[in-house]
Amino acid sequence: MKDNIIVTIARQYGSGGHEVGELLAKEFNLAFHDKSLIELAAQKSGIDMEVLKRADEDVTPSFLYSIAVGNFDMYPLAINMSPYEMPVNDKLFNLQADIIREQAERGPSVFVGRCADYILSDYKNVIKVYIYSDINTRAKRIARIEGVSEGDARVLIYKNDKRRANYYNYYTSLKWGKSDNYNLMIDTGAVGTEGAAKIIGEYIKLLQSK
Repeated sequence: MKDNIIVTIARQYGSGGHEVGELLAKEFNLAFHDKSLIELAAQKSGIDMEVLKRADEDVTPSFLYSIAVGNFDMYPLAINMSPYEMPVNDKLFNLQADIIREQAERGPSVFVGRCADYILSDYKNVIKVYIYSDINTRAKRIARIEGVSEGDARVLIYKNDKRRANYYNYYTSLKWGKSDNYNLMIDTGAVGTEGAAKIIGEYIKLLQSK
């Protein structure tokens, strides 16, 4: 564990996972990757960044329709399609997957979202973290950040959690938020974002001592 530290952070909407990642990256001098991956994908592909932003952590309407009618054979996985047939969502996923691997090979990093835990599952020294919190804590946080009522914040939480779960479940064939997929699951409603970063830090130090 002394050679390279890779931390992937999956997070419920409003749980503060992005902030946890930033705190951890600062503490351990790790490269931090979140929405910056979209900019790198745009540079690599030549696709307009605004187009990629709209597709970020989302799945195609065709896939959502497949869920509704219960026919998953209607929409093949991205890896079975040619680049010319792929919807922009799938192109972005593949681009980001390549970039995530490239950045992981460059050195110690923190990745937030983008199925990084799955993409880097064959890499050594990967610590997979899931950040969550109770709905009340998340609603208060989103209400403060977005300047909306707590009721509206709850609606945003429901929509974004569902979107993230659909994205993760589709591209990985795993279950978003299932404990088997992670090394650590931390409740920021109980310990806060700073506390969560400290817990991950202690976990890193423990592994480094071995």
